[in-house]
Amino acid sequence: MDKEEWQQKGEGHRQRLRDKFLERGMEGFKDDEILELLLTMGTPRKDCKDEARALLATFGTLAGVLEAAPAQLQQVPGVGPKNSYAIHFIQGVARRYLRQRLAAKQYVRSSAEVSDYLIHAMRDLKREVLMVIYLDASHSIIDSEIVAEGTLASNTVYPRELIKPALARHAAALVIAHNHPSGSQTPSAEDRRLTRNLYLALSFVNIRLLDHLIVAGSSPPYSFADHGLMGQLAEECAGLLR
Repeated sequence: MDKEEWQQKGEGHRQRLRDKFLERGMEGFKDDEILELLLTMGTPRKDCKDEARALLATFGTLAGVLEAAPAQLQQVPGVGPKNSYAIHFIQGVARRYLRQRLAAKQYVRSSAEVSDYLIHAMRDLKREVLMVIYLDASHSIIDSEIVAEGTLASNTVYPRELIKPALARHAAALVIAHNHPSGSQTPSAEDRRLTRNLYLALSFVNIRLLDHLIVAGSSPPYSFADHGLMGQLAEECAGLLR
């Protein structure tokens, strides 16, 4: 088979994958086929089957590939800057979509969507981050953002990092979330101290801290509120505020 015939065969295969997606969406697609199509966005005239399979072998899952940094992706033979750009771009689009989908929705009624967004945004991060979800007086979602990165402790996360942007957005309540790269959802003693300090500080400016969520892996986040910890904090801080 000469070069021209090889290119025509590869283009026919890629077109069949595109047609399959247009007809049935993601149903029936294998993870390596999804990655193959993503890679062809960066190099449309190249056969990317081997690279797609190599990425899965290296990172284990489709999620692992999507969460990998561009430099890590490019360590896989055959994956260059254009391929890694395509994968990284799709990941960024997915996060923005999930974030914007939450805007103006009632937090309580959208808990599943909030969980999806947090898991997608935080589960594979190698460092801890603290994310804040800002809510209005009716607990509709105003916005969300990461406000701290690195070691999250009561002496490294300052209340002003939450209060200033919350006031700027006219937020009446907040939900905070952070990830545990270790994979354990169990809140540490430091997690509890951090939650207590932030709850107390926010109370002074009449902003309620409704919940603290811990993301670890793909399981639904651990909720301080669902486990009764926010109620305990409310009682403890009420005594201090009297």
